[in-house]
Amino acid sequence: MYIAMNRFRVVPGFEETFEEIWRNRERHLSTLPGYLEFHMLKGPKAEDHTLYASHTVWESQEHFVAWTKSEQFRAAHANAGANRGKVEYLSGPHFEGFEVIIHEDKNGQRADAA
Repeated sequence: MYIAMNRFRVVPGFEETFEEIWRNRERHLSTLPGYLEFHMLKGPKAEDHTLYASHTVWESQEHFVAWTKSEQFRAAHANAGANRGKVEYLSGPHFEGFEVIIHEDKNGQRADAA
């Protein structure tokens, strides 16, 4: 498995707008091979920002890379420019990608990566 995350540092007062944009966003992820799940995470508040992270889980890094080169990716990001100015950020999104080396499901079944 592969987990792709983007961290967003949203300036106080813009959290509701940020969350609404993501609630209404068409992601087009479910149409792609290897896509498993999506989460938008809300983290701690600091004095100058609230931390958010988008989190997608893929069968492999190759599936994630294929997503970034797909028509669905372009469609999902087509309106990003329209939302500029609606939300203030401390900086642009920060990407982090992780290869899953140990996975344990809700039943305690563990799978180590080969």
